[in-house]
Amino acid sequence: MSEAEHSETTAGPTGPRARGDFTGGVYGSLLAASVVVGAGAAGVFSRVELVVLLVSTAVVFWIAHVHAQLFGARLAQEVLDRRVVLHVCREELPIVKAAVPPAAAVIVSPLLGLDLLGGAWLALAVALAGQVGWSAAAARTAGASWRLVIVSAAVNLLLGLLIIVLQDRPEGLTPGRAVARFTFRR
Repeated sequence: MSEAEHSETTAGPTGPRARGDFTGGVYGSLLAASVVVGAGAAGVFSRVELVVLLVSTAVVFWIAHVHAQLFGARLAQEVLDRRVVLHVCREELPIVKAAVPPAAAVIVSPLLGLDLLGGAWLALAVALAGQVGWSAAAARTAGASWRLVIVSAAVNLLLGLLIIVLQDRPEGLTPGRAVARFTFRR
């Protein structure tokens, strides 16, 4: 395949996603919120362990998304060279970037006078704010009306709240005790 044919196949230098695609950020923020809630439901975690869990989970999901992009959709369409691999790694990086603000919230929470539970709540609030922010930015960048931006943000807020409400009830839609069940340790 010539370089010109290769460029046409990949839809230009931005690949198959349009510039300003915030999918990874929305997904990564939802993932971070899930990690915070899941950590609280799973047992006892220190601040350091929660930060490591947030970042490492994001990295694992980033690797999974890079793998899926490279060996799923792209494999049939283009030759995998260093440029393509690096492009896909950058394209999926918002998944990891979205975990940084909640992790930072856990780190700075003692400076705000918050105990471990308060730090977890702060991280969760930051993750949900990120999710809503990424979705609103995505809708606005796509040229959506303000009404649609608000709908997109509201849907993402509801998704985040749903994670909180359902985390304690594996059997279904019965609301649980949510994050108040967190049992973090120093």
